[in-house]
Amino acid sequence: MEKLLDQIQKANDIKHIPEDKLDALAAEIRHFILRNVSKTGGHLASNLGTVELTMALHLCLDLPEDKIVFDVGHQSYTHKILTGRKNSFSTLRQEDGICGFPKRKESPCDAFGAGHSSTSIAAAAGLAYARDQEGGKETVVALIGDGSLSGGMAYEALNNLSYFRKTKKNIIVILNDNEMSISENVGAMSRYLGDIRSKEKYKQFKDSVEQGLNRIPVLGRGMAKTLKRSKDSLKNLLVPGMLFENMGITYYGPVNGHHISDLVHAIETAKRHPGPILIHVITKKGKGYPPAEKNPEAFHGVGPFDLRTGKIPSSGESYTDVFSRHLVEIAGRDPRITAITAAMASGTGLDRFKEAYPDRFVDVGIAEEFAVTFAAGMAANGLRPVVAIYSTFLQRSYDQIIHDVCMQKLPVFLCLDRSGLVGADGETHQGIFDISYLSHIPNLTVMAPKNAWELKSMMDFAADFEGPIAMKYPRGKAFTGLEDCTQPVELGRSEVIFPGRKMVILSVGTMMEECLETVRLLREQGYDPGLVNVRFIRPMDEDLLLRLCGEYDLIITVEENLKNGGFGQMVSSFLHDWNKENCLISFGIDDAFVEHAPVGRQRTIHGIDAASMAARIIERIS
Repeated sequence: MEKLLDQIQKANDIKHIPEDKLDALAAEIRHFILRNVSKTGGHLASNLGTVELTMALHLCLDLPEDKIVFDVGHQSYTHKILTGRKNSFSTLRQEDGICGFPKRKESPCDAFGAGHSSTSIAAAAGLAYARDQEGGKETVVALIGDGSLSGGMAYEALNNLSYFRKTKKNIIVILNDNEMSISENVGAMSRYLGDIRSKEKYKQFKDSVEQGLNRIPVLGRGMAKTLKRSKDSLKNLLVPGMLFENMGITYYGPVNGHHISDLVHAIETAKRHPGPILIHVITKKGKGYPPAEKNPEAFHGVGPFDLRTGKIPSSGESYTDVFSRHLVEIAGRDPRITAITAAMASGTGLDRFKEAYPDRFVDVGIAEEFAVTFAAGMAANGLRPVVAIYSTFLQRSYDQIIHDVCMQKLPVFLCLDRSGLVGADGETHQGIFDISYLSHIPNLTVMAPKNAWELKSMMDFAADFEGPIAMKYPRGKAFTGLEDCTQPVELGRSEVIFPGRKMVILSVGTMMEECLETVRLLREQGYDPGLVNVRFIRPMDEDLLLRLCGEYDLIITVEENLKNGGFGQMVSSFLHDWNKENCLISFGIDDAFVEHAPVGRQRTIHGIDAASMAARIIERIS
């Protein structure tokens, strides 16, 4: 088994492994990751591709004094293994286990928490600035992928590295170029990196020429100055990383990301460099596991799978599947429909749309802000754009939703996949803020379907809606119950599933399954609750609410969102404004970030599972 890996129990132990055994250690680490992720699920392809690169960083740095800042962080498994967490890997992404992303409270070797992309260079710059202010000597490294480099925040950070050029203080950026982020890379940066992957290094040439000229008596220094003045034209001919050099960042590479000695040499060279330096590393996503090499997108974030065959079990038709197929149908009827995603064509189901209507599909890369304003421009010129982005990532385009879409009342359809609790991906990916950040924006309509059938009806409604509209739906298998409850979707109108006496439950979106079970448990105790499908979070069905206030003593709201800013607070505010004295119970997630665990456990922990809700309702009535 992992004989070499057993020698690594804490940070920096890798330095005791003989150099001629490092390739064998890399193989052991890959086998260890494969064996564990096939049981727990996790981010596989990205971690298999960065084994040697992470090993080289740990060979060159002293942790936790030196700092490695991961971008996104879904490639940090080798780092965790090398910093004393190997024996906890059976708990990866499990309740009370280790997180799938870097987490500061998990280890002092995790210099900065991550989960969303394009943040590493900015965070590393902050760490390095603080180091310089305090007179520290530690090395700070930002590790960013080529896909994350398409995010606007990465460019902002690169632009601000000029500070380190002026101060001649070291900061290292490692560009992990695997030619693929989650989906196929797009845009000018992807083409640019493709052009330079096979070119020669420039820095050694530049340094040797300048040093040689400076040694020439009398004329040498003048010639060197002339060379520097003309270096832009020279670089255009010779420098692979011209873009970075023009930003004042020395470019080094490309380097083979699976050759440990080359990586160590590059990193040690970069540590001695006065100022910002970027090492361009070429890796292969899914390295060492043929199914992941062949289809890295499928093995990006994966559940448990058959290690021998690479087969991933199907969990049944998901909301994403329903959305994907129906969008193709709608687009067949309306040529104005276009689809936009931000590097998540497969995850959002838009790969099916891309295949059917390639000329009406755009993947903008990891650029959620651009995606929303891009859609606004489309809508302003007559198209009907559909923007499909995970709830947690749409947070990044909050200003664009307000300023560019809603203020202008443009017909942009925002589709929030992975809304609500998402389980093992952990606190950075939970879609529990969308009601709070969307429901207060003027002109924006916000919907949440109770099941697969209603999701399609809401899509039909949105396709003809003249204004900004959003629909939130969760990860996982689509609920197909209540198929007979098919009242037409009308703007701002809720749906009464069945009446009751004394109490009524208002269910938001796909909490309907949990609410149905809550009703069953309450009926077993002799109660007769009513049940309402909210449908529209905004505009709220005020007419129905006023009617409910007259018919029921107790009103209960249920949502998979933070209570703060959620639907329950909206109802509470409404009752207060109308001087209604009905008792109100609002079920939602308390003021906390949600740790990784199965969705069912997360609901239990936060008291929004059926058993917990029924017990609290009975206690309140008593």
